[in-house]
Amino acid sequence: MKGILNVFHGEAIDVAASLDRITAEPVTALLSSPFFHSSAMDGYAIRFDATFGASETTPVRLRIPDDALYLNTGEPIPDGFNAVIMIEDVNVIKDAAAGREDIEIIKAAAPYQHIRVIGEDIVATELILPENHKIRAIDIGAALAGGHTHINVRKRPSVAVIPTGSEIVAPGVPLTKGRIIDSNSAMIAGLINGYGSSAACYPIVKDNLDEIKCVVSEAVKSHDLVLIIAGSSAGSRDYTSTVIRDLGQCILHGVNIKPGRPLILGMIDGSAVAGIPGYPVSAYITVDLFIKPLIHKWLGLSSEQPETITAVIGRTISSAIGQEEFIRVKVGKVGDRFVATPLGRGAGIMMSLVRADAMLTIPAMSEGVGAASEVNVRLMRPKSDILDTIVCIGSHDNTLDVLYNFLKRKYPRYSLSSAHVGSMGGIIAIKKHEAHIAGTHLLDEKTGLYNIPFIEKYLPDERVMLVNLVYRQQGFIVRQGNPKNITTIDDLQRADIIFINRQLGTGTRLLTDKCLRDLGISGRTIKGYDTIEYTHMAVASAVASGRADTGMGILTAAIALGLDFVPVAKERYDFVLTRDSYAIPMVEALFDIIRNDEEFRLTTLRMGGYDVSDMGKVMYST
Repeated sequence: MKGILNVFHGEAIDVAASLDRITAEPVTALLSSPFFHSSAMDGYAIRFDATFGASETTPVRLRIPDDALYLNTGEPIPDGFNAVIMIEDVNVIKDAAAGREDIEIIKAAAPYQHIRVIGEDIVATELILPENHKIRAIDIGAALAGGHTHINVRKRPSVAVIPTGSEIVAPGVPLTKGRIIDSNSAMIAGLINGYGSSAACYPIVKDNLDEIKCVVSEAVKSHDLVLIIAGSSAGSRDYTSTVIRDLGQCILHGVNIKPGRPLILGMIDGSAVAGIPGYPVSAYITVDLFIKPLIHKWLGLSSEQPETITAVIGRTISSAIGQEEFIRVKVGKVGDRFVATPLGRGAGIMMSLVRADAMLTIPAMSEGVGAASEVNVRLMRPKSDILDTIVCIGSHDNTLDVLYNFLKRKYPRYSLSSAHVGSMGGIIAIKKHEAHIAGTHLLDEKTGLYNIPFIEKYLPDERVMLVNLVYRQQGFIVRQGNPKNITTIDDLQRADIIFINRQLGTGTRLLTDKCLRDLGISGRTIKGYDTIEYTHMAVASAVASGRADTGMGILTAAIALGLDFVPVAKERYDFVLTRDSYAIPMVEALFDIIRNDEEFRLTTLRMGGYDVSDMGKVMYST
């Protein structure tokens, strides 16, 4: 390779092993296929001119084997014969006296009928595959049929993936405080291999300038591209830029995107080198944006552009001016439009990539997008999958993950996409036709009823249904043994208690605020009242990690993380949906599981903290 942007030369490999490789030159047929005239079906080879005049009233009789010769499909046509009559169209006549068989036909044959002629499929010298073509299974068959045993393909770019960081440990190594599993190497290697390169993952290198320099200097000798993970920002132990400058040339340090700003690009001894940010989302985005096009250039491929669709954004997204930002979103089609719901934005939130259906780009000079705005999003999943996705927006419950798994097990075509914006957010999403279903557990203080008063208030013009999923226990999630002896709402005011709250609009937040109002307690007197999490599991995690002493959540979340629980109230968790959504086949499939799958019901009970006595029951309809 003479230049970083040059296309790689070719190498000859076995045709049978060429799947997904890229052709380095045109592939033309060395021979015709078929290379002899052959019978296209079981029947008799004949001379077509010997059949002239054949009809039902004047059948023609042909002697075997002089005038007709039986052939199986694919057998060569004997010299002197030029047509085949199907076995179904002949009458075999046995002449015992003469000791021979004849055939009788009642329809004349056309020249070369039912014969696969030489070159019918491929003609010698014909182009089979063009240059820069990604080889498919059918292409392998065509190349072999055209006489090739080897094929010239682009050399796979060799990529070294070098994780760095004294805090990083290999997967499977027991974790201690301060240690982080190296998940980036395998993820990046998977991306690289998927782009058509060959990735080699190196052992973890500690934060030592000389050690990193030694490993990189060796890697560039045998690899076309070296990716150094982490160490690319401006911290005291971020050595990547120093290594690249000392060994070669640093071309770029920092790009105006979020996440992914610390990216470094450089050259060492003719090999490309990149410093990849250590946060997983940053790593994914920078590899996809900057490394993928380079590899495709080396392979002679045009840059693949993911499918883009127009969607309505579910809620306002603010963005700082000055950086292009990439927002992961869930997408589903509700009615006649696509709806996009933002996911977590942190550069370290890998699950935002796992759960994402698409990527929304906010330009550098934009302050964000408003709720209900139309935006263009780049799909990360096939559009067909998104069309078969149930959009569930509203309150979080642990059963949703279980329900999704059962849906995929019984109805593999369908998916369930859940976004946790609180019960009130779910009802508003139904009102705006931005969701198929919404989870809700809103208690009306005046009537003591769950959900129905809010539906009547906010959805008066909709034909809706309210279907129960579970009853569940809400209360204080506390550390095992309840070391701070938290037993009542009053305890939240204690100076030694740090509380973790839920966001406004959730049923849990409404329950918390009701309990406080009943006792005349102001949230301002509670440490952590303004610190929020978006799911019950996040609240439980905050307590388990020591970030908070307690938070209001469901018993199931406490059980899942081995925590203790102080019950406060039993509540009803329902799905609200329109009658139109209820009639959609994928939603019908969801409720089939809820109502009829005994294993789903038992799995829910085994999680603990649930009452399934009304599971699937219609609690209200309009």
